[in-house]
Amino acid sequence: MSEVSRYRFGVMLVLCSGLTQSLAAAPLDEALKPLPPVPALDPAKVELGRRLFNEPRLSVNNTLSCASCHQLETGGADNKPFSLGFDGKPVQVNTPSVFNASLNFKQFWNGRVDTLQAQIEQVVISPMEMGSDWNTVVQNLTALPLYQRAFSQAYPDGVTAANVQNALATYERTLLTPNSRFDQYLLGNTEILTLQEKYGYQRFKDYGCIACHQGINIGGNMFQKFGVMGDYFKARGNPVEADLGRYLMTQDEDDRHVFKVPSLRNVAVTAPYFHDASAKTLEEAVDVMFKYQLGRNPNQEDKDLIVQFLKTLTGEWADKPL
Repeated sequence: MSEVSRYRFGVMLVLCSGLTQSLAAAPLDEALKPLPPVPALDPAKVELGRRLFNEPRLSVNNTLSCASCHQLETGGADNKPFSLGFDGKPVQVNTPSVFNASLNFKQFWNGRVDTLQAQIEQVVISPMEMGSDWNTVVQNLTALPLYQRAFSQAYPDGVTAANVQNALATYERTLLTPNSRFDQYLLGNTEILTLQEKYGYQRFKDYGCIACHQGINIGGNMFQKFGVMGDYFKARGNPVEADLGRYLMTQDEDDRHVFKVPSLRNVAVTAPYFHDASAKTLEEAVDVMFKYQLGRNPNQEDKDLIVQFLKTLTGEWADKPL
């Protein structure tokens, strides 16, 4: 090989090496996408929203705050099958996580509202949850100098129902859980997942789980009937009104047993599962999904691999893994 040829060959090796390194660090072209950065929002509104999130005066008897049922240290949901309302009685559906809720296209299991503000408005006045009314909430907060100052700094018109809802929603938009191992994988760190976890992701796609659990939030962007391939509710027994899902809103037979597809982010730390909290473990939930949503009977190895993949979706909050 001539000197010129050796030189050209050496240049090719350097270029190829650089290309390989850049590809390893580049985002992967996958159907699922990593979480966006936490948005830059008004710090005064975020801090006010944080205080209100932990404020029991939002409930009728000053016993219940948002944080009572959405426990940020344990996945943003409740560790009970059904959270307890202000009167100590259980609510009708399992509490979904508040983490990444701002990325959902609708709020509540039956998707009855479009925005976080509307969700907050309904929870405060719900007779099964906080049981209060907005006039009382505004009066209670206005009576406290701390809130008078905080609201006047964040909003020109001070304490109003709309501003309470806006502050809470602003804070909740910061409750994203980035840096899951799967997000790091999507961002180009392909060595962060084990071979089994990568196989699990492939099985997740091959079996069709990704048809409903899709998008940035790996769910939360569509409705689906619970029991596409079998009568889940007949098999479970003991039907309740909440099982009707969107039918309660629309009275359309096509919406019977239809729910918002939940996000799978942090799913490993948010048991129990489904609106009825019927699945106590992730393994049980996967079994139900295969039987009633996909109509498939995979081998145990494939189910185990998918569970291993789902555990890579756990992110961080306050720079700590959930």
